[in-house]
Amino acid sequence: MQHSGLDDETLSKVKEQLLSSKKKMLEELKDVVSSDGKEHQAKFPEYGDKADDNAQEIDGYTTNLATEKILDGSLRDIENALKRIEDGTYGICKYCKKEINPKRLLARPEASACVECKSKLQGNS
Repeated sequence: MQHSGLDDETLSKVKEQLLSSKKKMLEELKDVVSSDGKEHQAKFPEYGDKADDNAQEIDGYTTNLATEKILDGSLRDIENALKRIEDGTYGICKYCKKEINPKRLLARPEASACVECKSKLQGNS
């Protein structure tokens, strides 16, 4: 299946990058969340009962929450890119429907927008 002018070799490289990133994100997520198999939540560290320990626990929990949010967002972007590869829409900008430059896709495989549209969205136009 042809995707936005990407040859099969390039698409294969992109898919490998995405799967590798997904695996890494899942490993990192294990370090900051507790999971019961159905859902996960940021871990609350236990250091002790002293005031300094409590402050450190709250700081660690806050860091875990922020890290979880970033990893969840990145994982969602990767999953969406893998889905686009499967359904044949990978490499097409979701806004203008034009092809995304293959160099951009190799640099940021989870990209769903071309540079022009992304710049407009970020107010850089």
